[in-house]
Amino acid sequence: MTQHIPLTRRLAALLLTATVLGAAGSGAARAETIRVAVGTQDTTINCATGGLLIRELKLLEKFLPRDGRYKDATYDIQWRNFTSGAPLTNEMVAGKLDLGAMADFPGSLNGYAFAKAGRRSLFISVLSGSLHGSGNGVVVPKESPVQSFAELKGKTISVPFASTAHGLLLRAVKAQGWEPGRDVTIITQAPEVAGAALLANKIEAHADFVPFAELFPWRGFARKIYDGAQADAPTFHGALADADYAEKYPEIVTAYLRAAIEADRLIAAEPEKYSELIERVTGIEAEVAYLFHGPLGLQTRDVTWKPAYRQAVKTSFETLKLLKKADSDIDLDRFVDDRFIRAAAAQAGLDYEARLRDEAPLPLAAQDSATGKPITDPSRVAQLWIRGEDKVRPYASPEAAFAALAELEGQGREARAVYAQDRGNGIKLFATQAWYVRDAQGHLSAFLLNGDAQAHAAAKGGDVLDFAAARSGHARLSAR
Repeated sequence: MTQHIPLTRRLAALLLTATVLGAAGSGAARAETIRVAVGTQDTTINCATGGLLIRELKLLEKFLPRDGRYKDATYDIQWRNFTSGAPLTNEMVAGKLDLGAMADFPGSLNGYAFAKAGRRSLFISVLSGSLHGSGNGVVVPKESPVQSFAELKGKTISVPFASTAHGLLLRAVKAQGWEPGRDVTIITQAPEVAGAALLANKIEAHADFVPFAELFPWRGFARKIYDGAQADAPTFHGALADADYAEKYPEIVTAYLRAAIEADRLIAAEPEKYSELIERVTGIEAEVAYLFHGPLGLQTRDVTWKPAYRQAVKTSFETLKLLKKADSDIDLDRFVDDRFIRAAAAQAGLDYEARLRDEAPLPLAAQDSATGKPITDPSRVAQLWIRGEDKVRPYASPEAAFAALAELEGQGREARAVYAQDRGNGIKLFATQAWYVRDAQGHLSAFLLNGDAQAHAAAKGGDVLDFAAARSGHARLSAR
């Protein structure tokens, strides 16, 4: 016998079922698994605050949104490491990565690659940069007689093609009035290959990006003869996002940059500690990482889109056209998108506009380790990283640092690294590889290039010395 259910009860049951199904559907939407796939360049250590440090310190997990539409979301965080920007870009265009960190030149290539695929990427933040171009450089084998870039005419220079160092090299060649192929031969060579070639004296010169122009000399088989600062062309490393992903999940992109800001804060407070972490992860010595990330470092960590960095992207566009790597224009104002970094800065309590106007390098606010007096002249700062000590010792001058080093060595102590600042352009140097001018008062000024030291001595008076001679005089003084 069929049971007849009143119409009103059947309607109520249907309404209840719809409500339950609707709630379940809504819950499923809120409980979606969201991929956050980030491409890093661990060995390109100026990308550390956009990758390595965020990953190792689990900062992304700290800042990912957990409320509103993300209340019940599950995050599938994926990290992939690359040795350069080109393969990272390939993975982004293929839809396998949502975010990535790279330099201005490969970052511009990223924009072109997306455009060629009928899609868009966004340059969302700066991570670290130099308004004058330091970070990229040219090195020669240690025993090479070459002392300046001008002496490379007629020689072969290797460089990782389509890298920011490639852009620097082309600008340096142009500044000499040379033509590639006629006055100089440029070949492609990855840093890993170039290091062995320099060690075996099989290449006449090599141009490279962070940190290899410093790393190879530090490891003892190369000398830097040209620094990007000599080109006075801004360069930086920054973060990019797939535009579709950024529009769909703007809060996640902002969270990633919030994590980058936190990583920046941590390494600014304890550069030695996090330089050691970078070494443990990458094998790149902490002394080299500190050269970049410590106070008055080779490049300044900076999240703001300064006009000079926007210009660096524009210059990259022009260079790519020159190389015939691009045949169209990208709208710079659409490609460089500061919405997300401004939101992240606001969340972090940073005054973005104030940072935007500040062009000073990361300052050294310290007292001379010998006298206890405040250091006021950054152009003559020198520093000692003594083995077994957690903190780098600052000194007001190279002569003060060398005298302290002699005293410490007399006690059986050893320096891990000695740093000085180039008197001309202010870049941080390994003091052991610098040239010095000693004036009549015994004051020392450090220079990257012998030619710059000779010019300073001719203009101001003084003797040009290498590291051994410069510290020898002050070692004798300290022994008296």
